[in-house]
Amino acid sequence: MNIIDQSDEEILEIAHPLWDDLIKYSNKGQYGKFIRHFSYELLLGLNEVELGKQFAHSTLSRNLVEERNFLGLIRRGEHVTVLYRVRSTTTEGEWLGRMVLGYEKGEVRIFAASIF
Repeated sequence: MNIIDQSDEEILEIAHPLWDDLIKYSNKGQYGKFIRHFSYELLLGLNEVELGKQFAHSTLSRNLVEERNFLGLIRRGEHVTVLYRVRSTTTEGEWLGRMVLGYEKGEVRIFAASIF
């Protein structure tokens, strides 16, 4: 199954709850719950020490506005990139949130996630 073959609505039914969980667990600093939908490939590439430091020291990653502002989808290969406008509860401005989804062993998984 290829996720890019699904309709926008079908993808968003999956993407929005995954994004909401990323924001919620980032704000709470709950690393184990934050990564629970990551692909095996992404988990192998993570530097857990650096990610742990980010959770502990990043003002942005611990103070994200939970209300999501969806911007669009980008389909490429076997993955879809979901874009969100991200705001902070403590810092003025806006950031771009990106989450890359695809199938792994029959389940939708997160292959990348970032805010910049």
